[in-house]
Amino acid sequence: MSLVLKNIRKSYHQPGGGDLPVLDIPYFEIQPREQVALVGASGGGKTTLLNIISGITTPDSGEVLVGGVDITRLPEAARDRFRAERIGIIFQTFHLLPAFTALENVLLGMSFARGKVNKPHARELLTEMGLQNRLHHLPRQLSVGEQQRVAIARAIANKPQLLLADEPTASVDAANKQTIIDLITTACRDHEIALLTVTHDPKIAQRFERVVPLREFNQVLQHST
Repeated sequence: MSLVLKNIRKSYHQPGGGDLPVLDIPYFEIQPREQVALVGASGGGKTTLLNIISGITTPDSGEVLVGGVDITRLPEAARDRFRAERIGIIFQTFHLLPAFTALENVLLGMSFARGKVNKPHARELLTEMGLQNRLHHLPRQLSVGEQQRVAIARAIANKPQLLLADEPTASVDAANKQTIIDLITTACRDHEIALLTVTHDPKIAQRFERVVPLREFNQVLQHST
């Protein structure tokens, strides 16, 4: 599934008055099954961009074409359904439900899409992540790296065509960073998922087929001093 952004603009209203521009993107594109690292400093609008692509946040103007569908034109409920069925998201802080086991967290993620909850598939994904002996552990019983692996399995459980990863190694130690990136990129390749990862870490970015500095296409950053 391709991703195309056209003339995306987003500003936030400041408490003292006036608007703070965050994004001004004339054009950006990702091809089906492509793996892209988007690099930029903290506060540069990376998370806002992922939220716009996923339909969590709406831009002030512009088009977000995901598989040819302009999600900015969808009603909120339809955007939520589209995201659940077509887009996977890996968050910095995992967002696992503490009272649910690893397996239950993945199954819950499946329940938001129209497809049937598939327990064997959930087990298979967690096994791919090396968690076959952690299926029934709660998040507090897992290491930070293991929690992120559960989050990866949950993100791809509905067989999305696009995976968005927001600083996916930010919460893990140095020893686990490369392992997490390897798991994400391998899973996307094996399941034929396009991948957009945002990171500020050049060592993480160099593992990707295509590396794009956010400053290259965000005109807000180009015009900042």
